[in-house]
Amino acid sequence: MRVSFVYPSHDRLKKGWQFDLVFRTGRRESGALVRLLFVEAPDGKTRFGVAVGKQQGSSPVRSRGKRVLRESLRRLRPWVRDGFWAVCTLKSAGLDKNARAVYMDMARMFLRAGLMARDWPGPDWHVDRRGTL
Repeated sequence: MRVSFVYPSHDRLKKGWQFDLVFRTGRRESGALVRLLFVEAPDGKTRFGVAVGKQQGSSPVRSRGKRVLRESLRRLRPWVRDGFWAVCTLKSAGLDKNARAVYMDMARMFLRAGLMARDWPGPDWHVDRRGTL
């Protein structure tokens, strides 16, 4: 089976009202490094957003945090169930961690929240290097 590990633009939350909907009405899961907020998608299409608060550091620190979150989502996206909008925010403890640590924390949260598909092979950082499962 061939799995795509791209994180295309049409799978992202872009508008302020979309983030606002998730932040105001979404369920919350919290891990050691990441917070997950999610809501059933009004349009039925799964989309993701990432956010790092302004009080958590300077612009380069926040940008690195967003890149780490996007990379973790890119590796999990093929197995997330359809029909959810999710926003991942990085906690202050996650700002100095590597992408692998954030990925493992995020995978535990998505599984605990029941957002992963049944055929998910489990957390594996190198899953995208194989190309096929």
